[in-house]
Amino acid sequence: MPPLDLPLGIGTSGLDDPTECTATVAAALEDGYRHVDTAQMYDNEAAVGDGIERVCGDPAVDIDREDVTVATKIHPTNLAPEDVRRTARESLDRLGLDRVDLLYVHWPTDAYDAEATLPAFDELRADGLTEHVGVSNFTPDLLREARDILDAPIAAHQVECHPRFQQTELRALADEFDHRLVGYSPLARGALFDDEAFLSIAERSGRSPAVLALAWAVSRGVTPIPKATGDHVAENLRAVTAEIPDSVLRAVDALPPGDRHIDRDDAAWNR
Repeated sequence: MPPLDLPLGIGTSGLDDPTECTATVAAALEDGYRHVDTAQMYDNEAAVGDGIERVCGDPAVDIDREDVTVATKIHPTNLAPEDVRRTARESLDRLGLDRVDLLYVHWPTDAYDAEATLPAFDELRADGLTEHVGVSNFTPDLLREARDILDAPIAAHQVECHPRFQQTELRALADEFDHRLVGYSPLARGALFDDEAFLSIAERSGRSPAVLALAWAVSRGVTPIPKATGDHVAENLRAVTAEIPDSVLRAVDALPPGDRHIDRDDAAWNR
């Protein structure tokens, strides 16, 4: 199977209002996004599905569902094999889909047991309920372990990634293992907009901080999935075609590491 081609996506973490979530997903697809990311943990799969149906189900819009990569993630508490199989089907029901294109292990914590959990994902793929299997928030060692256990190739690894948390090692492993690195919180949950060093680079580039951060990710082989609403949805998509001088990208590379913004306990993540 060829590697998964993942374009810049629309992230939906934090889109808790169903009406806003549905409108955002629909607007993103109409603006040109072809990658939508959700999760059981976000409690918005039904609203995401409504947004997809609003656009892909409208003959006047002419967007084929087959051209949209839809990804969701199994909640960490649902990673026992029987729960993986059951709740994946529940996610499909909420999304209104027969299958998802990409199904992730959301976090390797709680009910996660590599030897038990991962074969359940292989089963779902064999049954046609997902086309690709992904993992999220895995350390390098856990990533290697998952590769050894899964029959399916890992198509994508989703982690926090932004100019102050650049994930150099995991980017290198993505190249080595031939999977996509998907970057959530690519704007550091807004912290980049108060980051004087980064803002100075953005000013020199003549691009907005958001476009620079996303364009930097794309240039480094990362698929960013920014959450956005309103006018920012279309603005973020411009990062795909933004031409940023190499000198500017290297200046971003040289930024010292800062904080990451994940919500879960580091000790549990690194167990």
